[in-house]
Amino acid sequence: MPLLRNIGMLATCRAPGGQGDIHPIRDAALAWDDGRITWVGAEVDVPPALAAGEIWDAGRCLVIPGLIDCHTHLAFGGWRAGEFEQRLLGATYRDMARRGGGIASTVTATRALSEDELSQRCLTFLDAIVRLGVTTVECKSGYGLDTQNELKLLRVYRRVRELHPVRIVSTFLGAHVIPKEWQTDRARYVDLVIEEMIPAVAEEQLADFCDVFVEDTAFTVDEARRIFRAAKAAGLQPKLHADQLAPGGGAELAAEVQAVSADHLEHASPEGVTDMARSGTVAVALPLATLYLRQQPMAARRFVAAGVPVAVATDFNPGSAPSYDMHLALLLACTLLGLTPSEALKGGTLHAARAVGREQDLGSLEVGKAADFSLIDAPDVTHWLYHFRPDTCRLTVVDGQVGWNA
Repeated sequence: MPLLRNIGMLATCRAPGGQGDIHPIRDAALAWDDGRITWVGAEVDVPPALAAGEIWDAGRCLVIPGLIDCHTHLAFGGWRAGEFEQRLLGATYRDMARRGGGIASTVTATRALSEDELSQRCLTFLDAIVRLGVTTVECKSGYGLDTQNELKLLRVYRRVRELHPVRIVSTFLGAHVIPKEWQTDRARYVDLVIEEMIPAVAEEQLADFCDVFVEDTAFTVDEARRIFRAAKAAGLQPKLHADQLAPGGGAELAAEVQAVSADHLEHASPEGVTDMARSGTVAVALPLATLYLRQQPMAARRFVAAGVPVAVATDFNPGSAPSYDMHLALLLACTLLGLTPSEALKGGTLHAARAVGREQDLGSLEVGKAADFSLIDAPDVTHWLYHFRPDTCRLTVVDGQVGWNA
């Protein structure tokens, strides 16, 4: 039974309290066995039996729960660097989408890749992601937009789950945008998602969640409501891309369908925030997208004040957030969205676990939970996010096993 000792500060990130309550323990120790935490507390209180076993030295590092990136689009073909320059010259996300670029161009590139090619790309990304202290990644489909290619993407995630130590949570996003071949008959495409894609995903048990992009360039509230009704009947829990580019009733819909999370929310209405607080829906902040799109930031403090748990994720994708750096996302959650470092950390751990339905097992360092944790070369959480620099993660442990060691 290994014992990690000589921890400068351990952030347990337990549930009690508010967004910023991470319940730190100074001069701490942590023990685990068979992938589960068996003891956590001050080092002076370590039971003699544990002290006599296998000892790991934290070197006075900060120890945090394994970070959880609860919103990514991990499997895709190609990149969209040209759009980055176009945006700098004044083009908007909507402009590029209406010209057939944006998501549509990634769909074309993704359909052209095999399952093997997409799997290798995902594994390459994950090799870098685990070095950042990330132990769980939510992965969406949504760049196939037909039954064959949506299933291909979700099968890629199933394969990668078996090949890499990072935990994978899969989400079906067939309702990302209307693909170009269905632009003149969007109702038929919505029927295809409901009548063909969702049953196929459920039959192969390829996803836990069903996401819908609710926006004037994507799907309406009424279309999303129909899709969620079918998804819930098939055993898939709702998640939303909501109110990113304009107010659209996405936050209100998320509460109505009892979605596990609503993500983006830059333009959420006061009524939507109140509804989400009542329903317990997690608000997922995606500050890298805010940075790249040069958008109005999500009003994170408004959600915190209303009692809505705020998670933080990267939104890693080739267009609006081409970075998987969770450390940077947490920093931007502070500088752009106004969260404190402790609030951002809880957003990237326990609240992110809630956003993927895993809070009973992941997201905090407590007896009985999975032994997922990371060693960070910093004296405390505030200093880690304040003094941003590369390579601060020294060790990533997933299920009690070393996933990355500097």
